[in-house]
Amino acid sequence: MHRRNLSRLTIAGVTLALLASAAPAAVAGPDRGQSSGGDRSKGHHRPAYKNIGYFTQWGVYGRDFQVNDLQTSGSAAKLTHINYAFGNVSAEGKCFTGNIAGQADAWADYARPLDAANSVDGVADTDTQPLAGNFNQLRKLKAKNPGLKVMISLGGWSWSTHFSDSVRTAASRKALVASCIDLYIKGNLPQDGVRGGQGAAAGVFDGIDVDWEWPGSAANEGTVFRPEDKKNFTALIGEFRTQLDAYAKSQAKAVKDKGQKGKGHGHHKPKPKHYDLSAYVPANPKAIDAGFDVKRLMKDFDFVNLQGYDYHVSGEKKTAQQSALYAKNDFSVDQTVRDWVKRGAPKHKLVVGMPTYGQGWTGVSGGGKGLGQPATGPAPATWANGYEDYKVLKKLAASGTFKVHRDTKNGHAWLFDGTTLWTYDDPQVLRAKTSYIRDKGLGGAMFWSLDGDTDNGELVTAVDRGLNRR
Repeated sequence: MHRRNLSRLTIAGVTLALLASAAPAAVAGPDRGQSSGGDRSKGHHRPAYKNIGYFTQWGVYGRDFQVNDLQTSGSAAKLTHINYAFGNVSAEGKCFTGNIAGQADAWADYARPLDAANSVDGVADTDTQPLAGNFNQLRKLKAKNPGLKVMISLGGWSWSTHFSDSVRTAASRKALVASCIDLYIKGNLPQDGVRGGQGAAAGVFDGIDVDWEWPGSAANEGTVFRPEDKKNFTALIGEFRTQLDAYAKSQAKAVKDKGQKGKGHGHHKPKPKHYDLSAYVPANPKAIDAGFDVKRLMKDFDFVNLQGYDYHVSGEKKTAQQSALYAKNDFSVDQTVRDWVKRGAPKHKLVVGMPTYGQGWTGVSGGGKGLGQPATGPAPATWANGYEDYKVLKKLAASGTFKVHRDTKNGHAWLFDGTTLWTYDDPQVLRAKTSYIRDKGLGGAMFWSLDGDTDNGELVTAVDRGLNRR
């Protein structure tokens, strides 16, 4: 029903073929891919490190992962940002939404009513309110967790199709950015019965995350790319920064003018809101160089989320690590960080991606601990073969059937039962990664995606504790 139900694994073979010239692949999956406990209304300051989690629009269906689950698990109080995945760009070069199979899901976004049990504040949606669905719940989540930011993430593996065509001229870039700001930042939603309308979602989103996968490089089938994507992407991000800042200033001026009108003076000058601007960016050096003018881009970005997973995927013929902290002659978190720093990225703007899932193979032969051995195919799994949530892998680890193996020197773990292998991150691995983030002076951590964590937010909690030394 929804194109994002396709996991990274379902397109692993396609991705590997497209990027075979850059072995090992370090491919991103299709949609790719933290103060502990307590309410921020009590005056808690935002932690210095970012803790970012992607919330998937389609996860509210089969997975039944609701925005309210972030509150009940305690994760919302430990996150600094939630990236809502995804917003789409049309063939006409505009941000849009609607109820269009495979292209947009306004029902999930802002039309679907939630009952009291699934509502963040315990209040059911009514038939007359203009905003319902995930957007309304995110608004409620922010009210309970002051300081938490929500960003709209544009694109993703499946919806990066029209970026290249949409940013070829200054005029088209301005139009695209204006449409995205109008829809998400100003909250001017299409009318859908009683839902939507001018300003219906105003205040829900605090910034924009650009998830174009990948400018200048072959990616998902049907996604357009061309050599000039690199300069056009840089110009696009500059346009986003310009328009976001201009809108913030206009809002501050409107508040000031309103105050003057009401009180007859204007002694207080409101400070413009800062809208965050970020991107999800690749680990593959060839993809970095093909599409990212790093030094120039980082002047406009508040931060970027580094691909920290899918270094190897279950479509490959041999088992391998998917998210190791270190790896000799292979992709790794450390190598990705060094590649971005070498190209001019400030360390404090680099946020390390963490998987809440594992890549898995079955039919593994060769004995030993299973890593680096031939396999017959992706391992059977809940949603898509070869891709399994951490919460399921944790149960496998506790079952006694699988043995947990660790490479403590290189910072990764895997499960192996003699036939099936899963490579994944658990709290012990995340502790090593958060220590690395602190030691290197990096910006924080990001999760793809929040629905893979346990009901009590075990992975989010591990990162929160590691970054903030709780």
